[in-house]
Amino acid sequence: MKLDVKNIRYLTSDDWRVLTAVEMGSRNHEIVPTPLIAQIASIRSGTGVHRCISALAKIGLIAKVKNAKYDGYRLTYGGLDYLALHTHTKAKTVYSAGNQIGVGKESDIYVCASETGKQLVLKIHRLGRISFRTVKANRDYLRNRSSGSWMYMSRLAALKEFEFMKALRRAGFPVPEPVAHNRHTIIMGLVDAFPMRQISSVGDPAGLYAELISLIVRLAQHGLIHGDFNEFNVLIEEAPSTSSASEEPLQPLALVPTIIDFPQMVSIDHPNAEYYFDRDVACIKRFFSRRFGFTSDEPGPFFTDSTKVIKKRLDVDVEASGFSRKMARELDLYMKEVGVDGDGDGNVGGEEREDDDNDEEEVEDGDETEDMARSVGDEGKAQAPDLETAIKEDVAAATSTQPLASSITILDILDNDPLPSLSEVKPPPKPTISTKAAKAKAGWAI
Repeated sequence: MKLDVKNIRYLTSDDWRVLTAVEMGSRNHEIVPTPLIAQIASIRSGTGVHRCISALAKIGLIAKVKNAKYDGYRLTYGGLDYLALHTHTKAKTVYSAGNQIGVGKESDIYVCASETGKQLVLKIHRLGRISFRTVKANRDYLRNRSSGSWMYMSRLAALKEFEFMKALRRAGFPVPEPVAHNRHTIIMGLVDAFPMRQISSVGDPAGLYAELISLIVRLAQHGLIHGDFNEFNVLIEEAPSTSSASEEPLQPLALVPTIIDFPQMVSIDHPNAEYYFDRDVACIKRFFSRRFGFTSDEPGPFFTDSTKVIKKRLDVDVEASGFSRKMARELDLYMKEVGVDGDGDGNVGGEEREDDDNDEEEVEDGDETEDMARSVGDEGKAQAPDLETAIKEDVAAATSTQPLASSITILDILDNDPLPSLSEVKPPPKPTISTKAAKAKAGWAI
C-alpha cells in the first residue's frame, strides 16, 4: 500500500488514543472488541469512542472484518504507518514526507525531511504483502507464538535492519546513516548515489569488482553475511579520487559503493552461512559478466578462507543490543515460509503492489506492538505536526537517468513499443443484455 499522510493533520488527540488502543488490544486479539477499545482508550464520553472509531475506519486506519463473531476492528498497515509517523514527529525526527523513491520486495521507501530541512529516507517494512497467498496457505508459520502476525514480523525486520546498520556504521562499513527506528519504520540518511542496476558501464570494472568482493570478505571477517548482496542493494556514488596528491583540474573520479537492505543478513554461525556467502559472490560475478563484460581470472573468494581471520564479531554485538537469537529465528522462519530469501529480483522502483490491507475478507493475526513506556493518556495528548508538506526537490540520485560524469554511464530505459493509432483501436463490444435484465435473470433484481 502507498503511504498517504494527508489525513494525519486532522486527527485529534482522542483519535490517537483510540488508534493506540486498537494497537495495544491487538496483542491478544485478532479482532479487538469495541468495548475493549473503549476501555483502553479511557475516553470519558462514550459516544466519543464510536465517533473516533468511525473516523479512523473511514480513512482506512482500522478495518472491520466481515463475518466476525463479535463487533470489533483490526489495525491496518495504514494505521501502523500513522502511529509510527506520529512517534517520529513527536521525537522531532521527521517533519514532512515526500515522494516514493523505491519499492522493495517487502518494503516501501520514501524521501522525508527533518525540521531543519535535512533530507532523509523513510523505509517502511511490509512483510507478507507480496506473498499474501503463500502466507494464507501457511498460517501456522509460527507454531510456538499465539499472536504472530505480518505486522509483528515487519517490526522485527525493521529492528534487525536498524541494529545491523548501527553496528556496521560504527565498524566503518559504507552503509546509510541510521537516524531513528519505530515499529516497522526506519529513518536513515539519504545517499546521493545510483543503484548499481541502473549503471550500464564503468571506467574501471575490475576496480569496482574488487572493492565489492572485498566488502563481502570484510563482512565475513566481522561475523556477518549480507545474504542479498547484488546489484539491487548496492548504491554507487561518484567522488573525487584521493589517490592523486596533485591538484590538477581533471582528477579521476572514484566509485564509492554503499550497501543497503539488511533484513536477510545472517551470522557466520548460521547453518547455511556458506551457501549465502557463495551466493553473494556469485551474484556479483554474474552481474559484472553480463553488464560490464568483466570476468575475474581468480576463483573465489571462499567462505572457509574468508573466515580464517575474524577481526570482530558484529553479530554478537547486535545480539547484545536487543535483537535476540529468538527474534532472529522467528524472522528467519517466517521469511522462509513466505519465500523472501534474498532472490534479488524485487527492488524495482515504481512497481505497483497489491494492497492486502483493503481485503476485509481476510483476517490478519494479532500484531505485536512495542512496549509503551508511558500511559495511553500521555500518548494521546500530543498533536501531530503537519506531515502533508511535500518535499519539492526530487531525489536526483534515485530518479535521474543522466550520467554524473564520464566515469559511469546510467542505463537509459526507453519504451520501444509505439502506441497504436486511434484507427487501429477496436471499440469495446456492446453488452448483449441490460444490467436490469441480467439482475432479473439472476433472481436478485429489486
